[in-house]
Formats: sequence, C-alpha cells, structure tokens
Amino acid sequence: MVGGKPLKNIRNDNKEILDLPVIPENINHAIQKKLPNPKGDPGVNGNVKEVSNELDRWIRQRGRDLRLRQADRQPAVKLVNNLRKDLVKFLKDNDEQPFFRTVSVLNSGSYYEFVKIIKPNEFDIMLKLTTPRIVLKSLEKYNGLFYTISLCRPPRGEIRAFLLEDGLTISASKIMNEMHYLVNKFIRTHTVPPGEGRWEVCRKKVSSPAVTLVLLNETDGAEVLSVDIVPALEVPQGWPQAARAGPDVDKWLGKNTRLKFRGKPVYFVPKRPKTRNLTDVEKESWRISFSHIEKEMIRFHGNKKTCCESKKNECCRKLCLRLLKCLFEGLKYTYPKELDPLCSYHGKTAFFFNLCERSEDTLWTPGQLSVCFMKLFWDFENAVKNASLPHFFVPEHNLFSPSSFPKRSLQFLGNALQEQMELGFPLLQVPDPVPALCYSPAIQMESEQISPESITFTLEKCDTVACGSDSFRHKSIKLMVPCAFIFFAIVCALYVKT
Repeated sequence: MVGGKPLKNIRNDNKEILDLPVIPENINHAIQKKLPNPKGDPGVNGNVKEVSNELDRWIRQRGRDLRLRQADRQPAVKLVNNLRKDLVKFLKDNDEQPFFRTVSVLNSGSYYEFVKIIKPNEFDIMLKLTTPRIVLKSLEKYNGLFYTISLCRPPRGEIRAFLLEDGLTISASKIMNEMHYLVNKFIRTHTVPPGEGRWEVCRKKVSSPAVTLVLLNETDGAEVLSVDIVPALEVPQGWPQAARAGPDVDKWLGKNTRLKFRGKPVYFVPKRPKTRNLTDVEKESWRISFSHIEKEMIRFHGNKKTCCESKKNECCRKLCLRLLKCLFEGLKYTYPKELDPLCSYHGKTAFFFNLCERSEDTLWTPGQLSVCFMKLFWDFENAVKNASLPHFFVPEHNLFSPSSFPKRSLQFLGNALQEQMELGFPLLQVPDPVPALCYSPAIQMESEQISPESITFTLEKCDTVACGSDSFRHKSIKLMVPCAFIFFAIVCALYVKT
C-alpha cells in the first residue's frame, strides 16, 4: 500500500479543477483475473486480454468528459491570441533590447497538440530567437539532453549583451532575466477587455525556462488561466550527435517522415538540470527541445495518412494519452510532495514508444479504447518498475535515472500505480449524477412493488441544487398556511351569503 494519504479518503476537494471522483468505501476490483500482471503474458499483439465491463464503462465515460468544450475554448483562446499578438508587436518595436526584435512564435504544448484535458487553462508560447552559427557542447552527466552553446566567432550584433565573460558562450540566465524584464514591462501596458480579469507575472523559478503569466479574476482574484512564455534559440545547422539518427518512427510514420523531421531546425530552451550543487557551467546550460516535432507527431499520428480525417477513420490514440494525463493529475493532486518529479512529459514519452510498438491503425479503433489504454498503462508501469524510460529523441538519456527522478519518488510512483490498478482505477471513475429527487428507498424495489407507503421522502437531505434550499422551502410553507386560511374564510363567507 502506498504511504501518505490513503486513497479511500480522497474526496472531491478540487472538483472544478481535476473533477476527481468520489471513491466508494467498498469498491470492487474492476480488472478481472485474466488481466495480465507486468511479468505475465500481455496477450495477443501485446494487447491486454480482458477488461471488465465496469472498468470499460468508467474509461469510456471519463474519456468523453475529458474533451474540451467549445464554449470554454473560445474565450480562453481569444484572450491568449490577443496577448500573443500584442507581446510580439511590443518585442519587435522595443528599443531597449534589439536582439528580441527578431522573435517569431511557435505554439506548443498540450492545447495545440489537442490533448489538453478538463479545461483550456494552460497555454505555451515559444518565442524563437535566431542566432549566428554556433557550437554545441553536451554536458557529460546528462547524455545529450543539456548543452552549453557558444558562438563560432566573436559577434558584432545585439547578441553580445547575452554572452559570458569569454565573449562566446551564450548565457541562459541573462536571456531569462531580460525576458522577465521585457514581459513585466509589456504587461503594464497590455489591456484586457473589461470584466475579463487582469494579467500578472509570476515569480521566477530557477529551473523553469518560462516566464509565466496568470490571468486573475477581478472579483475574487482566482486564477483563470496561465500562459508560459519560453524563449528558445533556433539552431538550423543540424541536430547534435546524441539525436542525429532522429526518432525511431520508421514502422509507425515511415522512414520519409523521420528524414523530414531531421531536416527541421532544433531548439534550445534556457533550462538547467534539477540536481543540486550545479557548477557555473551547468547553471548556464540549455536543454534541447523537440516540442515542434512532438506536436506534429501527435496531430498527424496515423500509420495511414487518412487516420482521423473523417468519423469512420477515427482512432483512440489521443484519447488514451488524455486518460493517462488525467491519471497523472489525479495522482499529483493526491500526493503532491511525493510525486513532484512526475510530469506529463513522462506519459507523452511512454505514449510515443507505445505508438511505435503498436503502429497499425487497426489496433487503435474507438471500440478498443479500454484495451489500448490498459496497454499504455502497463508499458508505463513497467518503465517505472525497471527505472528505465529513455528520452524519445535522445535515447541515451534515461528520464527515470536517479539524477532526473529520485529513487524514492520513483518507488512511490510504482506503488501508487499498482494501488490504482488493484482498486480498479478510482481516479478514472466518474461520480454518478445526483438524483433530482432524493428519497430513502427501502432499499430499491422493482417498480411494480413500489407503493406510496414504501417511499419516505427526505427532502432535508437533498442537495440544495437538486431540491431547492431549506430557507426557500420554509418560506414557502409559511406563506401557504395563511393563504389557505384566507381561502377557506372566503369560501365560508360566500356559502353563508347563499
């Protein structure tokens, strides 16, 4: 059993954010005995053999609930688009730092990959910065994920303001400091339509490559949505050695697609490693980013080019990733300290490997949603148990290595996943709707056996939304009594006259 807050005590404390289910005290195991264990036979074609009807119902119902609603999307996207347009114009017109005048936008993140869940409340905007020809040097301990970036020769342009003392190495911290300064200055001049809220800049985080803006409600100051603005150096001269082979997608998307990916530029964001006692060189390092290619792989995900072009060609790939993200968010909400290293990128990486292994579109039909999700879950759980999750583009780097994911947290994650499986995935269970009229059944009898005396109404225990508030009911009763007396008196008076 996982340590910390027991799952049976989870309640709907933050339902508007995560829509976490209320977990019944005696929940039946939703996975039947034929469901394989991680060391057993995964079934034909790597599929899970059998999923119970109960779990299948929960997965399908949760999958429907995770889709973003058009009514929620439109106002959020309008606000973010206005922010992005005004920010780019501000940077291109600013006189203080000409280096940022060349920025262009690359939309990235789960919303633009169409795998955002619950609400459109998080957006990512990558600002591309062009650089002269550079030299990349990989940091040895991180196997091709983190780099120092230097210019080939002393520059004459505006980038000189962001170099270290050697006059060649581009400083990640200087770029981030300037980005924070410019965004702070911009946000003081940016106007939001009346009633939509106000933007604020969050405090800097040492290991974050983003300047985070949050939109706050004007009435109560609650956070409505957030936007991460990430500066990125565009390197068009070829991928570094650790990633030069390109992603192994030949069986899934085809060899020509892999070659097309390798022809695209690669980006570096100002993110340092999360380990302690970093050297001065590591503090100024950059992390390689393939978010533009990840977005393309998720959006155009089919083995055949016609996948998801029409209703009859739909698949359940992206829905499986949404469900895994939902499970992650539920776990992180339940165990925030223990699972702090866990992020959606771990799930996305396991998802890519799963797509390469099960490349045929026929294995991902909507009717196979439960089986496909369970296969993805098993693959991720096995990666946790083996402490091995290679980066999809830089396979020499293990995302579950002790330097990236502490052993204690990884063990805790494995126990939490096992507990979810044993309890029938309660974090994916959708709570039953509250009935419009509450009654105390004796307990539930067949309709033909129900008599008026068998139903005891308990209006006091009804939800105020479903049955009306107590105060309203009491006032109604008080009003009806004198009205009844008045009506009775009028009838008696008319009777006496006649």
